[in-house]
Amino acid sequence: MKTKALLLSLCGLAISALPALAQPEPDPVRILVERLDLEKYKATIKGLTQFGDRRQGTERNRAAIDWIETQLKSYGCANTERLKYQHGEEGPHGVLQPPPYATGPIFNVGGARARGNRRPTGVNYNPERQPDEKLRALNAPPAVAGEREEVWCTKIGTTHPEEMYIVAAHMDGIGFGEAANDNGSGTALVMELARILSSPDVTSTRSIRFILWNNEETGLNGAKAYVEQRAKLQGKEDPAGSGRYPEPKWLGMIQHDMMLFDHGMPGPDGSLAREQRPEADINIEFQANSKFAAQSQALAWALAGANEQYATNYPATIGSHMTNTDSREFQDVVAAVSLRENERGAHIGNGWDPQWHQPTDLYATYDDKDFRLGLNAAQTTLSAVAKLSGITLKK
Repeated sequence: MKTKALLLSLCGLAISALPALAQPEPDPVRILVERLDLEKYKATIKGLTQFGDRRQGTERNRAAIDWIETQLKSYGCANTERLKYQHGEEGPHGVLQPPPYATGPIFNVGGARARGNRRPTGVNYNPERQPDEKLRALNAPPAVAGEREEVWCTKIGTTHPEEMYIVAAHMDGIGFGEAANDNGSGTALVMELARILSSPDVTSTRSIRFILWNNEETGLNGAKAYVEQRAKLQGKEDPAGSGRYPEPKWLGMIQHDMMLFDHGMPGPDGSLAREQRPEADINIEFQANSKFAAQSQALAWALAGANEQYATNYPATIGSHMTNTDSREFQDVVAAVSLRENERGAHIGNGWDPQWHQPTDLYATYDDKDFRLGLNAAQTTLSAVAKLSGITLKK
């Protein structure tokens, strides 16, 4: 017994003399993703709906821009800026109404082919279709030609401030609703990423710009104005020797437009499932015939890889038809992708989202399963941008 006890004692001494096994460093990307919160995301969407449909060229649109800027500053993203441009009278929107008797294939803008059941879709211009009298009155003033503004803020890179990724969404809407999904859901996503990445313990090697476009619904005019005014300024130090780059070189543009509603294909009678389908996914689109198609596809795969590693509920799928959102203005000058609830041309354009540009695009229309799809898109972009821009956390 004494011998056995002696041996056990010696073994204990030997083990205690071994060096402690190194603990793995915590993953900073996962820490940031876990800071995303469903209730905060919902609250930001709800805050945007106080301005109704935020139609461009109206006082409610300008009030929403002021509110967004105030929120960005409160997050610590204090270096906000605005771009100004002119916009004239609002032209008519196109209305896609594929006849139910059509037998040949329908190809939408961007090249996507419509398949399966379809239902008519378009833009509501009739305020009387909004039964809420208060909301109807808020949305009543029409767009007026004149000056437009859009706001952004920037996370400055510590090592390469002269390079940046653009994370964006359009904040204007249409249809006499609250534009909760189109595009409060994308605007809130970008704002939530700005909140998290503006935290004082977060540093990034490269810069990240959070932009909320205006005039998307009139034909991507806000994004077009930004490209026209800012593209030529890329990577130029101003003033010389200052280390300041008002417009860092664009490394990639990631757009977010309609993030909530993936209830599947309409039935033969045009009806849709009432709840988010379990197999819902986040669509990441690039444009196959753009000048930067290869680079855009690589960016899409970076986002899909981040989704695989960090998103909690819904997977990502990649498509090659990107259309009708602000990233289209960037597709021939830089890698550009769009994150969406559905394929833009083949799904949304064929009636898979009955709230699109309608009075029913209200915060109350959606439930937590819908909002969680948007949160998973936020997890996807946050984790991908954190890796691409070299995010680290201060200890």
